[in-house]
Amino acid sequence: MMTDKLNMKISVASVPYFWGKESYFEFYKKIAQSPADIVYLGETVCSKRRSMSFRDWLEIARQLTGAGKQVVLSTLTLLEAESELGYLSKIACQKDYLVEANDMAAVEVANQNNNPFVAGCAINIYNNQSLQRLITLGLTRWQVPVELGRDDLVPMVDYAKKHQVEVEYQVFGRMPLAYSARCFTARHHRLAKDNCQFKCLQDEQGILIKTQEGQSFAQINGIQTQSAKVSNLIDRCQSLADSGVDIVRVVPVSAADTLEVIQQLGAILQAPDDPCFEPERLENQYEFCNGYWLQIEGMQFVS
Repeated sequence: MMTDKLNMKISVASVPYFWGKESYFEFYKKIAQSPADIVYLGETVCSKRRSMSFRDWLEIARQLTGAGKQVVLSTLTLLEAESELGYLSKIACQKDYLVEANDMAAVEVANQNNNPFVAGCAINIYNNQSLQRLITLGLTRWQVPVELGRDDLVPMVDYAKKHQVEVEYQVFGRMPLAYSARCFTARHHRLAKDNCQFKCLQDEQGILIKTQEGQSFAQINGIQTQSAKVSNLIDRCQSLADSGVDIVRVVPVSAADTLEVIQQLGAILQAPDDPCFEPERLENQYEFCNGYWLQIEGMQFVS
């Protein structure tokens, strides 16, 4: 007996790394032809990454909208200067696209302008009281913090559904763990943060850090620390759907591998009877994890 396709949308998170302008345009040109339904655009990590202007992001947004994608404009996660607040206001005040709020300043500005918003996973929502507070401010979509698992979601998904809030869960990509006022990439290159020389451009996926025993530990990405292992729940889409997840989120790794993951994920949602993810089709080798979803140590992987 054939199982009906899974009624979940695919979202593509904003690229967490620093790429050149041509690379961004080429990537999103291909995303426009992919099975992705929702595309987040903008810089979420470091305001010094200026290969793309606000006008550039809006140009890509128009192209994606023309291809039938829903576009969401993303804000910075850690604000450190008045100029960054001004840039955030451009995003949170505009009326053409939904806003992904990655800190409470974006929530406040969006609310002041009567704009609905997506709560990024850095907005730590761990209970229904927090959900309710943000719903009153304009929350329409909740990105679940990566450490909340299947059982944690049960009471919160029911509450979100009751209030017409979409639930979005990361199914692929490195997990965001922490943000700091210090730039780890600059320090790695023995440079001051204010004189970083944009070293992030040299690493399409950040820099892997290993323990003294040689085990993968973390990925440094400017002021952001990510998990070294890539969260991979693609083979568990049925479980996600059964748990009430509306949107499965892909956080970009390399451009080519991200596009391949989206293609495979789209095929799996259409034919869940054969949910086999094929990592050998990726250009890079990744260590995977799925522990948080299973309520065990996050860095574990259970096949």
